Amino acid sequence: MTTTTAPPETAPAPLPGKERRARLRVPAAFLAGAVLLLGVAPLALSDFRLSLLAKYLCFAIVAVGVSLAWGRGGLLVLGQGVFFGLGGYAMAMHLKLADAAAAGETLPDFMLLYGTGDTLPWWWQPFANPVFALAATVLLPMAVAGLLGFLVFRRRVKGAYFAILSQALAAALAIWLIGQQATTGGTNGLTDIQGFFGYDLRDPVNQRTVYLIIAGALLLTVALARALFVSRYGELLVAVRDSEERVRFLGYDPANVKLVAYVAAAGMAGLAGALFVPAVGIISPALIGVVPSIGFVIGAAVGGRASLVGAVLGAVAVAWAQSTLSESFPAAWTYAQGLLFVLAVGFLPGGLASLGAVLRRRRSPAAPAASPTPATPTGETA
Repeated sequence: MTTTTAPPETAPAPLPGKERRARLRVPAAFLAGAVLLLGVAPLALSDFRLSLLAKYLCFAIVAVGVSLAWGRGGLLVLGQGVFFGLGGYAMAMHLKLADAAAAGETLPDFMLLYGTGDTLPWWWQPFANPVFALAATVLLPMAVAGLLGFLVFRRRVKGAYFAILSQALAAALAIWLIGQQATTGGTNGLTDIQGFFGYDLRDPVNQRTVYLIIAGALLLTVALARALFVSRYGELLVAVRDSEERVRFLGYDPANVKLVAYVAAAGMAGLAGALFVPAVGIISPALIGVVPSIGFVIGAAVGGRASLVGAVLGAVAVAWAQSTLSESFPAAWTYAQGLLFVLAVGFLPGGLASLGAVLRRRRSPAAPAASPTPATPTGETA
């Protein structure tokens, strides 16, 4: 009797050096970012500069969602101000009610000023519950995005039509908020927010805590987006972006694929809006209209919409430039912002994140052209 022996198990082939370095580069970059944001920045920056950075990081969270929806999925989302505003107003409504309760009032201060009566509007009442308010900051924008995306993507609306529709939604929400002065604060919005779940926001120590919360939320958002990027869903999203009809022929529904990216980006924008309120102490229609929505996209485009790190750095850089240059050139900043978008899309589609690759391609010598194969005369063999 002969016995057969199983072949010995072979160890998996080691990864090539370049691929191994690429896999290690992502955790190293994430760790470096965490050290800079959570360790270096609070020690190196003053309270004022740290509060500005907290504001910029909120915009960076929106840019992460833009990178997912636009950079990965090809959805030009020009209405992220809607979801940023929904999250911001949900948080601000709860904080205003908490401030009023701490002062012994039943209504927020602006309602007492405008004389709306002694009864809190019915749609304000659930936001007195902190659990409901926290959930609404993310779930409400996602629900609105889910409804809008379902209606739009099922009808195969895409490209410029989708961008214009999302931008019109941002304009409509801003106009509605301005018209409801008695219940939303009108043009002023919800201002003078002093407390954050029992902590006084006027205390610099509490402001630093808010910054750490925002920085941690940004890191978690980047990690979540990165997981989606490298997952099977991320590959499917790229396939839908590049060839939607072929994906449909393979049995997938492109509308559902795009809907997930759109809803996830809306949730990130809502989270950013909610964190923006304690960082700045205000939310108003001026922060959620058409111009801010375009600003979110410009930040991601300048940094590199296909790169999460590029989108984050681009959003921070554009927000810093707006705060710095708009003080000296208030009338020209809008034109400069538009010029940045045109230059990024027209001449550097990959944003600043792709600048190194572009320079390397230009420095490398061009590959020699292949010599044409001579034709073989009839009747002869090559």
